[in-house]
Amino acid sequence: MNAAASPAPRRRARVRAPELIGKGGWLNTGGRSLTLADLRGKCVVVDFCTFTNIAAGELVRWLPRRQTTDLALPGTDFWLFDSAQALFHHFTGNGQLDQDGREYADDPERVKLCAGAFEAAWQRAVPHEEYRPR
Repeated sequence: MNAAASPAPRRRARVRAPELIGKGGWLNTGGRSLTLADLRGKCVVVDFCTFTNIAAGELVRWLPRRQTTDLALPGTDFWLFDSAQALFHHFTGNGQLDQDGREYADDPERVKLCAGAFEAAWQRAVPHEEYRPR
C-alpha cells in the first residue's frame, strides 16, 4: 500500500486589525473608549450608518439575533418599497455588495413574504432610543 504524503497545511498570514478610532468616540459605552484588546472574543456590532438614518427621519429598531430563532426571515438583506416591490442585496464572501448584487422583485408572493418577515421582526424589535446592548 502506497500512501501519498499529504502536503503540510498552509499557514495563513496573521494581519492585525487597526484600532477603530472615529471622530465621535464610542456610543453606548458610558463614555469609555474601547480597544481591540477590550473586544477580543466578543461579538461586536459596528454601526456606521444609524446616525445618518435617524437624522434623515428613518425609524430604527434593534432586534438581538437570539430573539429571532422562531422567525422565518429572508436569507439576505432587503428593502421594501410601498409593499409592492422588494430590493434584495446579495453580498460577496467578504461583505461587499456583489457586482450584480441588486435584485428587484415585484412578484406579489415574494413581496408578501418579505413584508410579513419585516412586520414580525419590527414588532419584536426595540426602538433605537430604548435599546441597550448587553
